[in-house]
Amino acid sequence: MQAYRAAIFHLLDDPARGGESAHAFHPDGLLIVDRGHVIAAGDHATLAPTLGDTPVETLPGRLITPGFIDLHIHFPQTDCIAAHGGQLLEWLETHVFPAEAAFADPAHAAEAAGFFIAELLRNGTTTALVFGSSHKTSAEALFAEALARNMRLIAGKVLMDRHAPAALTDTVESGRRDTLDLIADWAGKGRLGYAVTPRFVVTSSEAQLAMAAEVLAAHPEIWMQTHLAENTAELARVAELYPAAADYLNIFERFGLVGPRSVFAHCIHLDAPAFERMATAGAAAAFCPTSNLFLGSGLFDLKTALSEGVKVGVGTDIGAGTSFSIPHTLGEAYKVGQLRGETLDPFQAFYLATLGGARALGLEDRIGNLAPAKEADFLVLDLAATPLLARRMTAARTLADRLFALTILADDRVVERTYLAGVLHHARGAVPP
Repeated sequence: MQAYRAAIFHLLDDPARGGESAHAFHPDGLLIVDRGHVIAAGDHATLAPTLGDTPVETLPGRLITPGFIDLHIHFPQTDCIAAHGGQLLEWLETHVFPAEAAFADPAHAAEAAGFFIAELLRNGTTTALVFGSSHKTSAEALFAEALARNMRLIAGKVLMDRHAPAALTDTVESGRRDTLDLIADWAGKGRLGYAVTPRFVVTSSEAQLAMAAEVLAAHPEIWMQTHLAENTAELARVAELYPAAADYLNIFERFGLVGPRSVFAHCIHLDAPAFERMATAGAAAAFCPTSNLFLGSGLFDLKTALSEGVKVGVGTDIGAGTSFSIPHTLGEAYKVGQLRGETLDPFQAFYLATLGGARALGLEDRIGNLAPAKEADFLVLDLAATPLLARRMTAARTLADRLFALTILADDRVVERTYLAGVLHHARGAVPP
């Protein structure tokens, strides 16, 4: 058993519902961890007498939070982050497909997986829902790296059998075979999960979407992830392919792919009735503001999605997204809201990145906050990591002001430590293995 003394902040519920009681903040807090799980998190004065001879590490000026949850990110696109030019469809052809083709090589996939996982941890991401490439080797390399660190990670190889380069396309049967093999080999091992992963309806035939639904239905322990209504040119292409569909979401509904373990990235060009249908089905949306701005895709309607009851988390969407940092991504989410005439509350922002993301994945009983018995995935944040941030924090008068400044000014330097199941896996300034 180990205890950590610092300020502690986490969400207990959705601030939109719970108001002030939805978060817990302990200026002089104590986090107690044992065998990978949280024993308690609360005021030091209350918990200290219960410790006995448990060692306590004091971390002055630091803030302990739950680890961040990235609800949408592409592992094979790490090397094409910040690639210039084009909106979604052109960008895929020019930058993404060539980068993903390299993942047919197991050595390249393994090297890239090591960097990718280290980068997640360096930025404080302790759980991620990840796209691989269409190659089985990409998912195998990623799972192996995450398993070695006992990281909670959900991923899948991309299903893509049309409208893509030959080096990247699979078939209905090869996609089925690879997906089933990966589920058998990795799902449930350590803290790993599998997600059936059709890229989007443009690149998956009707037969492949039907196969994806069959696999999903046969394995209630797995997830489904895909893209939905991201870009206007994409919508036009989808309308050409499915002229009889009521809307984009209706295509996934027809194949049985909209359910409580479905996560749809972007969802920018959806109306209120579509969000209502998502909510009724229990599906979740991943809000990816840096990607949406970078590709000029549009502004996600967070207010309508939440008002219709959709579960929403936040995604960096590397490599169209421009930063692995979840706090930075929350700052961009605020700017998207400003452009829509809406203001994102800082408590709501941190909810999306922690407990909201956990609920989107149906994992709120295991991760998302520092409640007793939760898995001890947590961060030690340095609120004086840069001179500017330190000065701004000195001027802050409220917790909300501090949290908001953190989303606008933070980057990877703020994350001093990242713990997975109570074990230190990233320390700022340490030489990576």
